[in-house]
Amino acid sequence: MVLLAKVLSLPLEQLVVHYGLPKTLVGIIIAAIILLPEGIAAVNAARKDKIQTSLNLALGSALASIGLTIPAVSIASYVYDFPLVLGLDVLSIILLVISIYTVMISLIGGRSNAVYGVVLLVNLVAYVFLTINP
Repeated sequence: MVLLAKVLSLPLEQLVVHYGLPKTLVGIIIAAIILLPEGIAAVNAARKDKIQTSLNLALGSALASIGLTIPAVSIASYVYDFPLVLGLDVLSIILLVISIYTVMISLIGGRSNAVYGVVLLVNLVAYVFLTINP
């Protein structure tokens, strides 16, 4: 999937620029492409009422992707002496904290419901909307 995302990055960037959207949207689309197989597997597991498997697939793949990418890029930027810009403004960080807090409440309680999922989806829609319309 990473190679597919690499191949698609230039055409996606050209498409995004053609429609006058911010280039940061390319990163969101590529992240969605990379996480798509695990996301589909997580949804299938949730439909089969295997919530633990669903959470492991969804959160595990996202955390592994982010947890390995950010340190690798940080080390590369330090070794090769180029600036590192993560591109998170204050509003994006607030939305990230809300997402983390929502997941934390859902997991600590031992029970989850549709409200937590809806809050996370609304948070995602808000993030994508605010990325397109800053």
